[in-house]
Amino acid sequence: MLAALIFVAATMAATPSPATQSFVQAPGPLAPLRGTMLSPAPGAPMVLIIPGSGPTDRNGNNPLGVRASTYRLLAQGLAQRGIGTVRIDKRGMFGSRAAVADGNAVTIDDYVTDTESWIASIRKRTGVSCVWVLGHSEGGLVALAAAQKANDICGLVLVSTAGRPLGEVLRQQLRSNPANAPILDQAMAAIDSLEAGKRVDASQMNPVLLPLFGPQVQGFLISVFSYDPAKLIAKVARPVLIMQGERDIQVSVADAQRLKQAAPAAKLVLLADTNHVLKPVTTDDRAANIATYANPNLPLAPGVVDAVASFVASAKKQ
Repeated sequence: MLAALIFVAATMAATPSPATQSFVQAPGPLAPLRGTMLSPAPGAPMVLIIPGSGPTDRNGNNPLGVRASTYRLLAQGLAQRGIGTVRIDKRGMFGSRAAVADGNAVTIDDYVTDTESWIASIRKRTGVSCVWVLGHSEGGLVALAAAQKANDICGLVLVSTAGRPLGEVLRQQLRSNPANAPILDQAMAAIDSLEAGKRVDASQMNPVLLPLFGPQVQGFLISVFSYDPAKLIAKVARPVLIMQGERDIQVSVADAQRLKQAAPAAKLVLLADTNHVLKPVTTDDRAANIATYANPNLPLAPGVVDAVASFVASAKKQ
């Protein structure tokens, strides 16, 4: 009987307290940047989640058909492991819409400025000495750029993050879909020009390409194409986790390995049967993979939360 009581008491002690959700903000250029904090306990380590490309919101969803809720699920999973998170809306979008007049008129440096603002706000609100920065996809590039000068970053978690300049990644993504054959020449020429820092005349462009290369986003593309993630990670002295799904059809395992090669001290975790939005996929079928992007009820792939939580816990002890 005594043994049973001890077991129950130990189980109760190990169960994390419910996380507190609050809506938070950080200073932005014209108005506040807004996000959601999930905090399991005072003094918990805090992770800032930087969204991926395009109109992706704080939960990891966008109006272009992505409803996987990856960041919300990740935040909830980390809270159960005693780790707090802040997931955010980018400047000019969703809750942070009023922060700038035009959400498309941004650069990577602008997102770095916002990252610094969020880190300062999180530290002030929670009292932590530093903040972990988790960047997903394009957000990983923002995290790497921010780590070049910020002293209050505990470490980086790079999730589905390209190891090559994003112009190269975009070329591969476009070529991997046979349906893009009629527009490939025009798309490749556009990428070449933007990599050279030159805007593209979109008036004669195939309408299918306008969401990708329209005049309103060309300034941002010139900015993002100018960065080489491998060169950035080589300069990061803080702990780094590189986490990559092996069934990611947007960013490859080779990208993760390129990052690891540039930063040998970084920890590399490859997740089997895991795709770009961190959902489980057990087939090579492209349609089945993409279908998971629209399913918020599908849990994250096994090992995703464990990899992040274990990294934060182990790096804290170093």
